[in-house]
Amino acid sequence: MGKDFSILGRALAAPARSVFLDLLMDGSRRPAGELAAAARIGASTASEHLAVLVDSGLVVCEARGRQRFYAIADPAVADALEALGSLCPQTGSWSLRQSREARALADARLCYDHLAGHLGVGVTEALVGAGWLGDDLVPPSAAAPFFAEFGLDLDRLRRGRRPLTRVCPDWTERRSHLAGALGAALAQHFLAEGWVRRQPTGRGLAVTEDGRAALHQWWGLEMSEYESVSPLVQ
Repeated sequence: MGKDFSILGRALAAPARSVFLDLLMDGSRRPAGELAAAARIGASTASEHLAVLVDSGLVVCEARGRQRFYAIADPAVADALEALGSLCPQTGSWSLRQSREARALADARLCYDHLAGHLGVGVTEALVGAGWLGDDLVPPSAAAPFFAEFGLDLDRLRRGRRPLTRVCPDWTERRSHLAGALGAALAQHFLAEGWVRRQPTGRGLAVTEDGRAALHQWWGLEMSEYESVSPLVQ
């Protein structure tokens, strides 16, 4: 039997829902009010759109007291949406602030729970170039000591429920970045070490000065490649 893609097509066929999904693509859980404000729509209209996304299986809802929080259903949904993003046209920017946010999003962001954008692709390609990942993004056995230096146990990650690695198409770079359990663990290490920080709004990441130094030390990536880092991050 074939797949009924029309269900997902109908779920995605509204600009407000696109805004919601884009914000939730960093793996966060956000209240309906925040999503409504981002899409510039009223609360009741937002509730109707969110119900469509929940019914389609793209988004899940969690009640916390009187508030409801929404999130991408699972990593597979996030990977599929990121891949679809490579086929979608860019939205226009309404202001200088939004233009800067779009640039920051292209430079560094979270794709659900792993690094994406120029940063994610750069790190992935550097790992492949150094031999710590194969062309299929699967690490060879000799890579275990390298990842252990970051506190990442490849054997433990392999025993988890998620695939160790997945190839995720990057919609801004038009190349691929590392996803899967290893991609998520690497992103968490970047956050825990303070190499990247979440931006105040949206799902972009700011690369810190420590992050720039680490990128140069471990991956040979030049600091000048990340010019849109927030000047507030030191």
